[in-house]
Amino acid sequence: MEKFKHLLAPLLSSARDLMPIVVVIAFFQIGVLRQPIPNLGEIALGTLFVMIGLAMFVRGLEMGLFPIGESMAYAFARKGSLSWLLLFAFALGFGTTVAEPALIAVADEAAEVAAVGKMIEDTPEARESYADGLRVTVALSVGFAILVGVLRIIRGWPIHYLIIAGYIGVIIMTGFAPPEIIGIAYDSGGVTTSTITVPLVTALGVGLASSIKGRNPMIDGFGLIAFASLTPMIFVMGYGMVI
Repeated sequence: MEKFKHLLAPLLSSARDLMPIVVVIAFFQIGVLRQPIPNLGEIALGTLFVMIGLAMFVRGLEMGLFPIGESMAYAFARKGSLSWLLLFAFALGFGTTVAEPALIAVADEAAEVAAVGKMIEDTPEARESYADGLRVTVALSVGFAILVGVLRIIRGWPIHYLIIAGYIGVIIMTGFAPPEIIGIAYDSGGVTTSTITVPLVTALGVGLASSIKGRNPMIDGFGLIAFASLTPMIFVMGYGMVI
């Protein structure tokens, strides 16, 4: 019975999280549009799959990604090598971002639009090269952001000064970047903080702050995601200016 409750709890939590979406869609479809919900059976089955998948995903984070992120942060802190820790932070940011499904989708769509708009040649090779270049640029920016964020935790730098300086950089770059790339750059800042990057990066920050004497995990452990959302805007606008 105890194991059954342990498995049922994530499902109930996922159902509670999905309930507002279901209520909103049902209200506007039935109450406002006054139309029956099409393919109700398929939609209900799909919602069930989403609920199960979300429950399994959250449980997987708790069992796998959060512990490994925190344990590696502890291990690097005990090792006492700043260079290895910064290299790991950069590699973690780069590796998780380049594999983000949301970033892959946005990069492919941006390449398609760029080809239609005659910014690049309308060939599969040109579109693939543009999309790959955009993904690598964003991944490099996130790697750099996590490196800076880890250095901030170690040195105890105030996060708000770095964030303010970063957004000043975004504003300055917006004035010089091609108009066609600005929207993509701003969207890139959002798609980087998704399913793969956020759990590992958050676990890294909290674990590192917990393992360093004088650091508060609540105050110093968070904030890495803010850097991961900020730097892609600057790097992608720079990418647009170069190409």
